[in-house]
Amino acid sequence: MTKLMSVFALAASLVAGASLPAFAQAGADFSGVWQPRYHEDQPDRIPGPELTDYTGLPINESARQYANSWDPSRLTLPEEQCRVHVSPYIYRGPLNLRIWEEKDPKTQDLLAIKHYSSTFEQTRTIWMDGRPHPGPNAPHTWMGFSSGRYDGDMLIVETTHLKKGWVRRNGVPMSDQAKMTEYMVRNGEVMTHIVVLVDPVYLTEPLVKSQDFVRSTRELPAGTWLWVCDPVLEIADRPEGDVPAYLPDEHPFKEEYARRHQIPFVGIYGGAQTMYPEFQDVLKKAPVPPALPPPQTGAQRVTGAPQGQQGR
Repeated sequence: MTKLMSVFALAASLVAGASLPAFAQAGADFSGVWQPRYHEDQPDRIPGPELTDYTGLPINESARQYANSWDPSRLTLPEEQCRVHVSPYIYRGPLNLRIWEEKDPKTQDLLAIKHYSSTFEQTRTIWMDGRPHPGPNAPHTWMGFSSGRYDGDMLIVETTHLKKGWVRRNGVPMSDQAKMTEYMVRNGEVMTHIVVLVDPVYLTEPLVKSQDFVRSTRELPAGTWLWVCDPVLEIADRPEGDVPAYLPDEHPFKEEYARRHQIPFVGIYGGAQTMYPEFQDVLKKAPVPPALPPPQTGAQRVTGAPQGQQGR
C-alpha cells in the first residue's frame, strides 16, 4: 500500500479502536540462507572496477574529482583495511546472507526483519512496526536506519542515516546524506534485490542497481559466516600520517581504462547522460583514444625496452 493509504489505515484503526495494531502486515517470507549470483556486473562486483571507470554512474563534478584523487594503496592503511561496506553496497560483493523475522511473542505481529551478512559480520534491522525514522542529528551507521512495508508480496525498504561510503570501489563516493530505497521480490528460490540510491551531494539522478540471490537448501557451516579481519602494518616505511592520494590532474592512470578498452574519454567520466541508450550516438561520434602498447615479454624488460603504462 502507498504511504497515503498507510496513513488512512492507521487513522481508521485508531478511530475504530481496533485491537490489532496498524502495522500488522504480511507478505512473502524471505527467511533462510541466500547466496548471490554474479551474472550481473561481475567485473565490478568481484575483481573490482578499474581506476577512472565511472561509466553509467550519474555522478557530478565533485564526485568525479573525489574519485580522481583515489589511490588504491589507501586501503593498506590499518584504519582502512577492515572498513565496512555500507548497506547500499554490501549486497553486491561476496557474502552469505541470512534473513529471519522477529515477531511479537503474544500477537505474532511482524516487528522486524533481520539481515546478517557474512561480509564484516554485519547485522541489519529492518523495522516493520511503523516506527518513524529518527531526526537528522541521530547517529549514522554502516547499515543505516531501515523501515519496511509490503506492497503485496514485494518488500519495500527505506533507509536513512547512512555513514559515508562509496558506490563503486574505485573511489566514487557516497555521502552521509544519501537515502536508499530497496525492492525485494521472491520468485520461488530466487530473490531479486533492487536498490535505488539518491544522493544530493554526489549524484544528479537516482542510481539503480540490482542483484539476484538463490536460497540455499541447507544451513552453511559455521565458519562461512565469519569475517576475520585483523589490520596489520602493510607498508613498513610509510611516513606517519601519510594518506595515499593523487593531487588534482595528476592521476597517473587517468587514461588507462579508456585506452585499454578503446572507449572515448567522454564515455568513461560518468554523468547522468551515460546511463541512457541515446548516449550511444554520442560515443559513435567521439574520437577513440590510442590503444595501449602491447604487453611486454620478459626479454623486452631485460633489454630495457620502453614500458607501456602499467595498471593498478
